[in-house]
Amino acid sequence: MLDARRFLLPAISTALLGLTFVGSISAQSPGNPMTPSNPTMVGRHLDDDKEALYAQFNDYKRNPNPEQQRFAYPTAKEYLRRFGGETDTETKEVRRFVAEYERAMHEHELYAAYGARNYAKTFELGRPLLKSDPESFFVLGIMAEAGYDSALAGNASLNTETIDYAKRAIRLIEDNKVSKADPFKSMDIARGFLNFALGWFLKDEEPVTAAVAFTKAVQTDSPYRTDPAACHRLGVSILKGEFNQFSALYNEKFGNKPPSAEQTAMLERIKHLADRAIDAYARAVALSTRPEQQDAKNKILAQLTTLYKNFHNGSDAGLNELISTVLSKPMP
Repeated sequence: MLDARRFLLPAISTALLGLTFVGSISAQSPGNPMTPSNPTMVGRHLDDDKEALYAQFNDYKRNPNPEQQRFAYPTAKEYLRRFGGETDTETKEVRRFVAEYERAMHEHELYAAYGARNYAKTFELGRPLLKSDPESFFVLGIMAEAGYDSALAGNASLNTETIDYAKRAIRLIEDNKVSKADPFKSMDIARGFLNFALGWFLKDEEPVTAAVAFTKAVQTDSPYRTDPAACHRLGVSILKGEFNQFSALYNEKFGNKPPSAEQTAMLERIKHLADRAIDAYARAVALSTRPEQQDAKNKILAQLTTLYKNFHNGSDAGLNELISTVLSKPMP
């Protein structure tokens, strides 16, 4: 699903969009015939050809007319076919241009497949790109988005791959290896979506990990900060994950036993987890302001009320105040 709130059309060079590639172009240079009996002239002729072809490439690349710019790529390919084994500055420049052009071309094809909601093709195009460049944030982002949308449409066959792509993209952000947010509108939106998607995929099987991901999502400057569904899923994941784990461990270790420092410490940890869950539920209720959200709001409020009473001696005193002020406070 193309979401204008979080997705950005990649910047593709004018030479790439909507243009038909022309065939190889060879520089036509005058000069004496190249014969084995005249090696000096052969070398000089090759140098002349190389200089002429590079100049032609440079003219095409810098030309403001798109109709002329489109010849830069095939000219560069011809240059590399003939002189690509050399290591001079000009050859390195041409090689870099070809690599960047082909990367942009592949990214455009990938984005087009995703935009057409052809998620299977998106993965077919993306897999080899990641094989050649495992840290391509653009490709990882598109693949995570395509896999998430595919899952929402009822196809779970791409879930395992998508989880891996989301994790890898998040790792690149956290390791400060991402210089451009593309294909997302901003780095915060990228963090928000990737963590929300990861939490969504893991919420049932790995609720502890999902809670960490949802927490990161709602703390970003992105639409997920004010998304009641994200906050609700965070609260549910906390309860299903660490809260249930520590509650079971507490009962096993300290049931019908006299108080101890270890018991008190674990009880405090359980209370803190409950506070975090209550806070997340309260945010979900407070953020549910649109008419179409009211049914979900009432259900979440009922769940929140039960949870709140369990930790406040059966009373809901203070709950309304919590809901009305929770958005002005930091998360516990």
